[in-house]
Amino acid sequence: MTRPNIIFIVADDLGYADLGCYGGRDAEFGPVSPVLDQMAAGGLKLTQGYSNSPVCSPTRFALITGRYQYRLRGAAEEPIRSDSRGSSTLGMPPEHPTLPSLLRDGGYRTALIGKWHLGYPPHFGPLRSGYEEFFGPLSGGIDYFTHCDSRGSHDLWNGAEAAQSEGYLTDLLSQRAVDYVGRMAQQDAPFFLSLHYTAPHWPWETRDDAARAPTVKDNLFDLSGGNIHTYRRMIHHMDEGIGRVMAALKQHGLAENTLVIFTSDNGGERFSDSWPLVGGKMDLTEGGIRVPWIAHWPAVIKPGSESRQLCMTMDWSATILDAAGVSAAPAYPLDGVSLLPVLREPGHSFARPLHWRMNHRGQQALRDGDWKYLRVDGNEYLFNIPADERERANQAGRDPERLARMRAAWETWNASMPAIAADATISLGYSTKDMPQR
Repeated sequence: MTRPNIIFIVADDLGYADLGCYGGRDAEFGPVSPVLDQMAAGGLKLTQGYSNSPVCSPTRFALITGRYQYRLRGAAEEPIRSDSRGSSTLGMPPEHPTLPSLLRDGGYRTALIGKWHLGYPPHFGPLRSGYEEFFGPLSGGIDYFTHCDSRGSHDLWNGAEAAQSEGYLTDLLSQRAVDYVGRMAQQDAPFFLSLHYTAPHWPWETRDDAARAPTVKDNLFDLSGGNIHTYRRMIHHMDEGIGRVMAALKQHGLAENTLVIFTSDNGGERFSDSWPLVGGKMDLTEGGIRVPWIAHWPAVIKPGSESRQLCMTMDWSATILDAAGVSAAPAYPLDGVSLLPVLREPGHSFARPLHWRMNHRGQQALRDGDWKYLRVDGNEYLFNIPADERERANQAGRDPERLARMRAAWETWNASMPAIAADATISLGYSTKDMPQR
């Protein structure tokens, strides 16, 4: 079989149960995510898939390198802030091999359409890290209509030039992706497209909310705005765009041998649904890191497949390289593990311990098999996740030996990673003064 085209779709702050195929409820207008639900039904749905971090840019470091993000200084920021412009340390080092650079050097065409959030020019940028084309924002969040960041600076780019494109950002990204598929269909090389939406990240604006843009320009966190209805509509707009991309693949005869992956950079924010999980963005409880994982590849994946294989974002990176027949750089071995055997046979499984740490609240976590070790604010917890997905029944007192083993395993892993930089920043968009927390 010829090497597949690959489209890696990443949503922004999407909750585990926001999609219908993960138990999400219909909105007032009907199903929220019919295209993604159909992709899951026609491909593989993983129910124990995690993000590398519960916040944006650290996960994106893991995604682009296929390695634990903790190895790079920029990923210690939780997340990278827009005031880091000009920094020569807070970003993705151009000399580090990346998923797109490895694929490009292996004969793939590469493009990022959507959010970068891995540092600012002149020291960093997608065109310096393996992408041949770029259209999207550099920062963590921008207004969907003015395309300005939280400092009021224009932040929509076409390559290295400012893009003066009018319209709703989600739709602009979708159309650009459709156009890219059409162009790639006219040439012989396989392509790798990173389609990184900002939806359903704040500010809370649907396609019909252009009039709201002036009211949120001074605080894109949009703390007094939004509701579940707006939020679901934002997801639906993204789902519609993905439908257009899938239709373009079919139109150009590319659907059969294109691997399309969908996930989220971290768990949901204030309007998301993560049932039955608790917590959200910035938390190492399940709601902050367990996310939807869908893979669609008709040439390889059987329709209706489902897997409980433990996995995290950087495993997608390893899987993509494996599917493309491209090796990692010897000096930068992957921490991610290829899931290609699971894509071929969803009953396949293997041991996969997953580790996390957060500067925020001193959080630590290890998922190993059914069990999860968690430390938050100095308190230790032990949960049997299949039996207690809401992490409410702490088994630490009942099983102190297991707690000690898992704590020691986490400490051993942590000792293999660089320490968190003393000047690393934590940025919270809101607190209990803005809304009550659980």
